[in-house]
Amino acid sequence: MEVDQEYPGTSVERLRNIQARVKSLTPLDLSKDWEEVRRKILWAGGLKDLPSTRPGQGYTGHSFNDDNHCDLTPMLGEVAHNLHGGEIRGIAMGNRLGPGIEIASLPELGVGGSWSTCTNGCHFDPPQDVAHVQFRSRIAFKLVWAPPDFGSFVLVDDSGAYLNHGTPTGDLPDPRARRSNYGLVKGSKYAREADRLMERLSGG
Repeated sequence: MEVDQEYPGTSVERLRNIQARVKSLTPLDLSKDWEEVRRKILWAGGLKDLPSTRPGQGYTGHSFNDDNHCDLTPMLGEVAHNLHGGEIRGIAMGNRLGPGIEIASLPELGVGGSWSTCTNGCHFDPPQDVAHVQFRSRIAFKLVWAPPDFGSFVLVDDSGAYLNHGTPTGDLPDPRARRSNYGLVKGSKYAREADRLMERLSGG
């Protein structure tokens, strides 16, 4: 099994398969009704759409639906049960995610599981978010809403490189959440492609 030396909690096989799924989608696929788009993002990330289960038991209704749960993290099975020791500001002590990860993860993408982890702390170098600190895992992708109107989003990888984008319709996440989502990454490597997308869509 391939091991990521810097972030050994990463399921490398799963990360690659997730990114292949993301790239198999088109911007048109990601520019339909938001709930349809969100289900496609969950599928690409190896997560089931479970909007009715209890939080902690595989619930994914929050995934990509707020400002913070916008990182898709592929981790090895043993690290899915890692607990938060207090290193990440704004994250509850413990933060037991393992059981929910096992329930919600699609098995066909490879060993381990997937989860939509919190993006706060990603603006530090190195990132101090849940994926990189609690799970010692890279993100397969991050969703970032693009200024100025935050009606389009970009998906970027762990290095901040572009993977895909969309301009969905319908009942989008709250405008304040979309603005706050960009605020969490502003000035970091993860904001570059959102800024470029803004310029491209505005004809700049």
